[in-house]
Amino acid sequence: MGEIVNLNRARKDRDKAAKKAQAAANRAAHGRSKSERQTADRERDRAATLLEGHRLEDPRRETDED
Repeated sequence: MGEIVNLNRARKDRDKAAKKAQAAANRAAHGRSKSERQTADRERDRAATLLEGHRLEDPRRETDED
């Protein structure tokens, strides 16, 4: 037979793990100095601009209406 699982305990453990992951993400995002945040913002903007600059035109959207 399988092991008996307390569903309330499993739910609480799952929620606790999710909160720990969220806390780690918050520490990474908010636990930085102002200059580190600005550097990350500039790098993210630069990457988005570079990606947009390499975007090809969608041939399905072009219509020749002469």
